Amino acid sequence: MSSSAVAARSERPSPRQVETINRLVDAAVDEIRTVGFAGLTVRNVAARAGVAAATAYTYFDSKEHLVSEVFWRRLKELPLPQSNDDRPAAQRVADALRSVSNLVADEPELSAAVTTALLAHDPQVKRLRDRIGANIRIRLTNSLGADDLLVVHSLELLYAGALLQAGTGHLSYDELGDRLIESATLILGGRT
Repeated sequence: MSSSAVAARSERPSPRQVETINRLVDAAVDEIRTVGFAGLTVRNVAARAGVAAATAYTYFDSKEHLVSEVFWRRLKELPLPQSNDDRPAAQRVADALRSVSNLVADEPELSAAVTTALLAHDPQVKRLRDRIGANIRIRLTNSLGADDLLVVHSLELLYAGALLQAGTGHLSYDELGDRLIESATLILGGRT
């Protein structure tokens, strides 16, 4: 049973299961740094974590699922933007998007792995992708200070496209933040 499946059914993993899942997630990051996404296997992550491969597969169906979980955990730990911030909306939105993109910006192997993993057709990855999308929508709505669906949808497309460009090497993560600010300002038309 995957960690996402446990969460989806509202079952709480035991403290021992939580500790095992945490070790697997931490070991996945270390393994990616060593061998990249192409060399990553759940079996090798399990060995690095000191967990039996069969146990690892009860929590993570695939390497894509495991890497998506790494990103999800980082994202949900990131504080949500506050809607009472008095800076211009474009700056608030750009800062919110930049903070999410910075979650993996300093780790090129991990950022490439996350981009690839989140595009997988794995049902567990889809569940995480949905959670990630909902979290980003909340961040955008809070940053805007309003729920303007047309603007939020445009900003979501902007962000997804920017991450894809960065993940495929067409845009550096350093450039990503600046491009997000420029594009968010353009979409928002100087809105305050």
